[in-house]
Amino acid sequence: MYKFFIIALLLVGSSVRAEGDWFESFKKTATDKDLYHFLYAMPKGGDLHNHLSGAGFPEWWLELALAQEKRGYIYYTKIKINNCAGYGGNEFGGNPYLLYFKNIQESTYKKLSACEQSEYVRLQDMSAEQKAGWLNSLKLDSAHEGRDEFFQTHWQRLNELYMNHYVLAEILVRNMQAFGREGLMYLEIDCSPVGMRPDGSLIDAEEVYRYYKERLQQKDAVESGVTVKFQYALLRFAPNAEERLAQMYAFVDAHRDMYVAIDMVGREDNDKGHPLRFLPTLRKLRAQYPGIDLSIHAGEVDEPNKHIRNTLLLGANRIGHGVNLLTDPDTYLLMRHSNYMVEVNLISNLLLEYVDDYSKHPFPELLRTDVPVALSTDDRGMWDSNLTDEFFVAVKEFNLSWSELQTLGLNSLKYGFMNDELKTKLVHDYQKKMDKFAQQFQKGSQRVLSSKPPMRGFICNHYELCSTP
Repeated sequence: MYKFFIIALLLVGSSVRAEGDWFESFKKTATDKDLYHFLYAMPKGGDLHNHLSGAGFPEWWLELALAQEKRGYIYYTKIKINNCAGYGGNEFGGNPYLLYFKNIQESTYKKLSACEQSEYVRLQDMSAEQKAGWLNSLKLDSAHEGRDEFFQTHWQRLNELYMNHYVLAEILVRNMQAFGREGLMYLEIDCSPVGMRPDGSLIDAEEVYRYYKERLQQKDAVESGVTVKFQYALLRFAPNAEERLAQMYAFVDAHRDMYVAIDMVGREDNDKGHPLRFLPTLRKLRAQYPGIDLSIHAGEVDEPNKHIRNTLLLGANRIGHGVNLLTDPDTYLLMRHSNYMVEVNLISNLLLEYVDDYSKHPFPELLRTDVPVALSTDDRGMWDSNLTDEFFVAVKEFNLSWSELQTLGLNSLKYGFMNDELKTKLVHDYQKKMDKFAQQFQKGSQRVLSSKPPMRGFICNHYELCSTP
């Protein structure tokens, strides 16, 4: 890792360190819409914190679910609650009964009682009003919604939809295409090799892996220009999490061409997933498997605690979120000028109420005291956002310089878990693109700002960009 940093610094040279006076002048005169257009056109490095099952926009989910009928998949969604006897739901687990727009396969539907079946409708048969409700149910876009809505209903509504690897593969490719239009070069995404057949039986992980690999080799994926690597996601508070972790290590070790790391995910304020639970298991696994990286969610909580420190003790090289890092001064000092990076998700942290407003976010303190950070999108389909939105928030709220923008882009590549050869190439290509972009902008800014980037819900609602001339 140290050797690579030296190479990267040589590639970057003085251009990253030099302050962009032209960018400061642009910020002083640019409208918010001008700034957004600029940031959309700006080359971007990588998105290192992205959950595939949370990266699909609601309209994508619906369109792709309906398209699966040709493969034998029919989906039903819950539109009524008839208080059926013996429903067997678990309101505080993964199968809540009192939840509208929960999606199930036809194989599951056929096993329900007649009363429960009367609560569901095929996706194909939804009324216009039901369709609007279905689409809205997968977005976190209302003031009364927050982390409980997200953690306890969004995933439970998707339910058996995100067990369809054909749907997820298409969501992945659509993300690649959309990110490619934003100028992204590298995507490191949580993608677990799971799938379900129309009859409800599970598909072997090897078969799912082969399908993803073949899908990424098709023309539309390749032409996106985005390089993709996978992480295997572990739900940290699951009762069998240690057993699953051992299985994941074995799978990642056998499929290093596509899988580069394991990511521990899940609501951190569920104490059953506390970091030190996994220390004995990880030490045993490291004695067996060489060089498997860890990226672990930590510090995504309200109260001060030692979770980030304990996560580093587990062997993680990257910290997901790290919102409460400043409440642990010893760990904060350890991470300054270090090889440990914080994956910053500004929109996620606001919508899930880990910060009340951006003035409370630790991001600028971390960035400007040399804790390595990079911006990422987390569950962008549920936020109705993109990576440009993250950069817009960062520049708008924290007055980022051109040098800082480049640092964020470089970090998002330097701290990726890809091999050194690919990393060196991507860093080199990124710097060339950024230099060319800056030169072209300074020669004629209208060329850059003439594009009309798509603006989605978050940026439209939070900054009202879509209503401005």
